[in-house]
Amino acid sequence: MKKSIFTLALLMFAVTINAQSILGNWKTVDDETGETKSIVNLYEENGEIYGKVLKVLNKDRQDAVCDKCEGDKKDKLILGMVIVEGMKKKGDEYKNGTILDPQKGKEYDCKIWLDEDNKNKLNVRGYIAFLYRTQNWYRAIE
Repeated sequence: MKKSIFTLALLMFAVTINAQSILGNWKTVDDETGETKSIVNLYEENGEIYGKVLKVLNKDRQDAVCDKCEGDKKDKLILGMVIVEGMKKKGDEYKNGTILDPQKGKEYDCKIWLDEDNKNKLNVRGYIAFLYRTQNWYRAIE
């Protein structure tokens, strides 16, 4: 009985910790159309956060490439592409990295933070100077 209670408490603690982290899989939602576009995995590498497209949700875009991208991402599959790069933790936010919009082929400075009221909602802001767009991504629970 004691082992069961301990195991349950440990599991609940692990779920709580995970819910407060930006790491893991997130459903991306287009802020202009409201359409859920993809599943992106946010992971840590060398103290920085990166995001890789794990799944493209539109069946007609499974083989889509980043034809408007420049450099090494030009004409590469969006599926498997790293679109969030070099994010560094600053307080409750992650900054100083970039995010790529593969449909437009544009890279933006980026800021990411968990929503204050809903830890399963991620605010993802891409910006150039003082112009910005913020998307809400939602924790993918499959």
